[in-house]
Amino acid sequence: MPPAGSRPVDNLDDDDYPAYTMGRAAEMLGTTPAFLRALGDHRLITPLRSEGGHRRYSRYQLRIAARARELVDQGTAIEAACRIVILEDQLEEARRINDELRGRDRESASKTTA
Repeated sequence: MPPAGSRPVDNLDDDDYPAYTMGRAAEMLGTTPAFLRALGDHRLITPLRSEGGHRRYSRYQLRIAARARELVDQGTAIEAACRIVILEDQLEEARRINDELRGRDRESASKTTA
């Protein structure tokens, strides 16, 4: 169910909108629903639930699951794959924040020299 006040077209562009059922998500990833449940058990992804209680996945969650599947396919244990993906995601976020802060520092430096 879309959030109140949002238009359906907006949801098409929203990476976090839970648009995919478990079956469709598993099909898109070339995996099984059990694999997706295991990712949830290891707290890599937590799907939202429909009003009927069915798991719904977003595009962002599918990208995370695809990365975990890649690692598992290479022989990494699922627990380790989930931890690696979590750490990669944290590193990416830290780099984004660092770049943002560096941009602010450059802005401040250019204003003080002007």
